Amino acid sequence: MKHIKVMIALFLGICIFTDVYAQVIGEKLPSWKSGQLDIHHINTGRGNATFLLLPDGTTLLIDAGALDPTKPRTKSPRNTAAKPSLDRQPGEWIARYIRTCMLEAGLDPHLDYAQITHFHDDHMGAPASISQKSVDGHYLLTGITEVANYIPIHKIIDRGYPNYDFPNLLNDKMMQNYKSFVASQSKNNSITFEKSVAGSKEQITLKNYPERYHDSFEIRNIISNGALWTGIGNTTKNLFPELASLQPGQYPSENMCSIGIKLSYGGFDYFSGGDMPGVLRFGSPMWQDIETPVSQIVGPVEALIVDHHGNRDSQNDRLLAALRPQVLVIPVWSSDHPGHDVLDRMLSETIYPGPRAIFATDMLEANKLVIGEMLQKLKSDSGHIVIRVSEKGERFQVIILEDNNESRIIKSVHGPYYSR
Repeated sequence: MKHIKVMIALFLGICIFTDVYAQVIGEKLPSWKSGQLDIHHINTGRGNATFLLLPDGTTLLIDAGALDPTKPRTKSPRNTAAKPSLDRQPGEWIARYIRTCMLEAGLDPHLDYAQITHFHDDHMGAPASISQKSVDGHYLLTGITEVANYIPIHKIIDRGYPNYDFPNLLNDKMMQNYKSFVASQSKNNSITFEKSVAGSKEQITLKNYPERYHDSFEIRNIISNGALWTGIGNTTKNLFPELASLQPGQYPSENMCSIGIKLSYGGFDYFSGGDMPGVLRFGSPMWQDIETPVSQIVGPVEALIVDHHGNRDSQNDRLLAALRPQVLVIPVWSSDHPGHDVLDRMLSETIYPGPRAIFATDMLEANKLVIGEMLQKLKSDSGHIVIRVSEKGERFQVIILEDNNESRIIKSVHGPYYSR
């Protein structure tokens, strides 16, 4: 009996060893396989873009940032450099990355879903003087509108469709361009648009083989426009006061309106919350802390993308204590990502005990000089960040890929981490 137990333990060890070390530093990332969950945090140097290849081959893109490349700040040392280069704009780089991943996996390149967490340029794309026009000439190609130019998107979910009037009419140059895109694509029946429905787990579902994962996979909409899922059925409660009780200058900010979702696959959970804030400025009302009530609903997760790039108003102690992530991904494009005190909270074992691994897409030298030694605790400070989750969600790795070219060569491998 003892001999059999030893053989079983050895066999399981070999299986885990093979699974973990199939990713070889210096070689190309092995393609996605059915049953795996891949979460690619793509670094373009110009904002957020997270591509998810779900266990049955369903695809989801969360955000497609594209800062205006002609602005002085974008070109300054305060911001990250364009990755892999300035030869193409971010939307095209994102689409090429997605296309490559899907072709190598034997899948037809397309997006079943795209979600825009909120309406800021580093999450959806800002039109610029160099932006090309769409084929019909009705809008400019930038961010999500450019991704759609290069790869088919079946459905786009945002926080404002169809009126884009909460908390007031959204009508700046960027939103005018996006609304022209929505109108054009809707008229041609090219893309379906929907407003995020807080509390729903039916809005983003597996499209190919849902029956295989019906009891192990879901994406739940946690919050949108301040409507927070209660944890019961599909019911929600409103975190914001009635607008009629506020002056226009007191309305919820764009970041406060961010969409937040929780993905669950077996024991693995992942949270994405856009730019929601959780640290109040002096004198601000308590309702403007979005992270605290959200954290009470989300609960523990294995991994998350850090809210608001780790800016000074994010990752409050209550969120971190409730979510207790093993892996935290910081999408960096500015020298104030992350704030010094924010990183201190993320590393604090007083807030929550146990190991955690922090990864950043592209930490700037300016931030390294200001924050100093604490940044040496990051597991990686540059590159595409891929979370690869095993079948049934039992364990996962973090794989860092080269971002100076399109090779997707592995720079480092971290884990395995085990779902709790």
